[in-house]
Amino acid sequence: QVQLVESGGGLVQAGDSLRLSCRASGRAFSLYAMGWFRQVPGKEREFVSALSRNGETTYYAGSSNGRFSISRDNARNAMYLQMNALKPEDTAVYYCAARVTDPFDSGSFYYTSVKDYTLWGQGTQVTVSS
Repeated sequence: QVQLVESGGGLVQAGDSLRLSCRASGRAFSLYAMGWFRQVPGKEREFVSALSRNGETTYYAGSSNGRFSISRDNARNAMYLQMNALKPEDTAVYYCAARVTDPFDSGSFYYTSVKDYTLWGQGTQVTVSS
């Protein structure tokens, strides 16, 4: 079973950029559709971005569209979230998530709900100061 570990979080100023990484251990990373979520204390975990198994389909929450970019490198068992023009409201713990997909489908499906994912990393803190 795939295990996920996030990295790349930190404290930055508004307008700065960060690149989050999600490294997967285990087998068959290429069979997983992936996503990024974030959570602040007292609030539900919210969707940030999703990426299909084949890497060709992406989807972004409205708050991140145009500023964030999701990608994956199956050869490295890794997924990334490039975050530009960060805002204080982007402050949160960021989680990567994975769900296994049917190897016989097109590979182009993505998922935006917390309940769609079965595997989660431990999270990485992103803090954006004003």
